[in-house]
Amino acid sequence: MTNNTQNETNSNAMLRGQAQILQYLYGALDGMAIRCCVELRIADIIKNIGRPATLSEISTAIDSASINIDGLRRLMMFLVHRKVFDLIVQSDNPVYSLNYCSNWLLCDTNVTLAPLVMLRTNPITNLPLHVLSRSIKEGGTAFKATHGEELFDFCLLNSEFSKIFNEGMACTTKITMDAIISNYKDGFLGLKGSVVDVGGGIGTAIFEIVKAYPHLKGINFDLSHVLSTAPAYDGTITHVSGDMFKSIPPTETIFMKWILHDWNDDDCVKILENCRKALSKETGKLIIVDIVRQPVTHDVFDDMRLTYDLVMFAHFSGGRERTEPEWKKLLDEGGFGRYNIIKIPALQSIIEAFP
Repeated sequence: MTNNTQNETNSNAMLRGQAQILQYLYGALDGMAIRCCVELRIADIIKNIGRPATLSEISTAIDSASINIDGLRRLMMFLVHRKVFDLIVQSDNPVYSLNYCSNWLLCDTNVTLAPLVMLRTNPITNLPLHVLSRSIKEGGTAFKATHGEELFDFCLLNSEFSKIFNEGMACTTKITMDAIISNYKDGFLGLKGSVVDVGGGIGTAIFEIVKAYPHLKGINFDLSHVLSTAPAYDGTITHVSGDMFKSIPPTETIFMKWILHDWNDDDCVKILENCRKALSKETGKLIIVDIVRQPVTHDVFDDMRLTYDLVMFAHFSGGRERTEPEWKKLLDEGGFGRYNIIKIPALQSIIEAFP
């Protein structure tokens, strides 16, 4: 290869590198543009019209006397480029339709990512990312360095953000539970008695389980301030307040979705030991729903599992997404000598564990 060819190759590679860094640098705009879409309820507007909608129809439905049509057009152009919406007709008054992406941004529906959008783009959630380097240099969580409290303590003191956090978690729970109920049928069919959802938030997950398997008794177990915002479930779910680090109600089955990834190894072992004490040694079963990081598998969530690990680092003291060997070590130390990992079409996997 001649020097000129080598220089040209290096120049092209550097140009691609520059474009890549710029893409990452301005990537925050992706999330904020999606937040803007949710705040304006653009996906719902198109859905309610019942067909692809023109720019003028969308702007009229937003119902603002001083709406910036040029700004709306540019937002939609960006979101079409990002494949969040489809552009059906390109003209002075373009026509937009929903697609598999924007359907997740509907607010007036049971299965949606809109509350997670509002959580992940909230300034309280995003500000800690500005001090990641401090967290690496000095230790501690970026969240506490920014807000003076760890995330769960901050929620206890800030009811408005706690509500946003709980709603964001509940919407992802509904999505994950649909995948669990559809792909883990045998895992619940053989169960008897009660199922305790440890750290169950406002009860979304345990309600879905009991709705699908009405022979089971559902107990939603969480801190009292979390349960204070939980709805009543017409007698199908019992809310029980308590601290999983102290004790867990005795039961035949324990369900834990996206709990252990928030905690360091020592804390996880304490929680698992309390789970083991609450379960029958002969028939007890622990069902963990959490990310299991694997070597690259080329599934659609590979990249997001690594992203969530960085989220855990920024927001939770000791929180992390774990590999199978790391899960095995925790389970062994917590008193669960047998386990199975079951993949489902979701970000997380199911880990069955037995005392």
